[in-house]
Amino acid sequence: MFDSLKGKTVLVTGGSRGIGKSIVKLLADNHLNVAFTYNNNELDLSNLKDSISNKSSKIHQYKLNLENEEEINTVVRDVERDFGRIDFLVNNAGIIKDNYMMLMSSENWNKVLSTNLTGAFLITKEVLPIMMATGGAVVNISSVAGIVGVAGQTNYCAAKAGLIGFTKALSKEVAGKNIRVNAIAGGYVQTDMISGLDTKRIDNYKEKISLKRIASTDEIASVVLFLLSDGASYITGTTIEVDGGLIN
Repeated sequence: MFDSLKGKTVLVTGGSRGIGKSIVKLLADNHLNVAFTYNNNELDLSNLKDSISNKSSKIHQYKLNLENEEEINTVVRDVERDFGRIDFLVNNAGIIKDNYMMLMSSENWNKVLSTNLTGAFLITKEVLPIMMATGGAVVNISSVAGIVGVAGQTNYCAAKAGLIGFTKALSKEVAGKNIRVNAIAGGYVQTDMISGLDTKRIDNYKEKISLKRIASTDEIASVVLFLLSDGASYITGTTIEVDGGLIN
């Protein structure tokens, strides 16, 4: 199923930590060449490459602020120059600035929307002309928060819900160019944000999940790999919930 991915190039935003880092590692292990962006958390690439079983994949990282359109355009051009092609795009980068809406500043509303949603729009718009030459796939990392809503996260939920609508609309626009567009709505995932919570709160989350556990970042990454592969060749415009049964 994954043999067709060998030697192709994927660009992953926010690939230096959490879910993004697991995506980068899994895709490289499956013989893709990986370009990934980071904003503040630059990785030691030698350590990253040592952790990847497949040593033939080409991996580069690029500093990028997704609020800066000029930086986005420059990074996409640099990736195309360095790799010669971009076959896939994974819009993973995202931030949180939580607060109840009545207490939320306009700055924090705008920062989350501009990074999590507008940033995905801008980089996808820049990548699509490159991808149209050969076809490809886009995967947008959304969240179940964008489906059910979470108190204190109106900005984050609005952005993640927007990604789902973005996915549906864009899939119809580019299907004729052999480009598929899908989204993943993750539930609670074992990231730094979850790790920093007290045990009682985490246990409360687990009780709401049918599988009674928090997802690993690898479990999100494996769905990304599937959606990029030929195994998902007839899937587009879809949002896959990877939440352990949280909202079923």
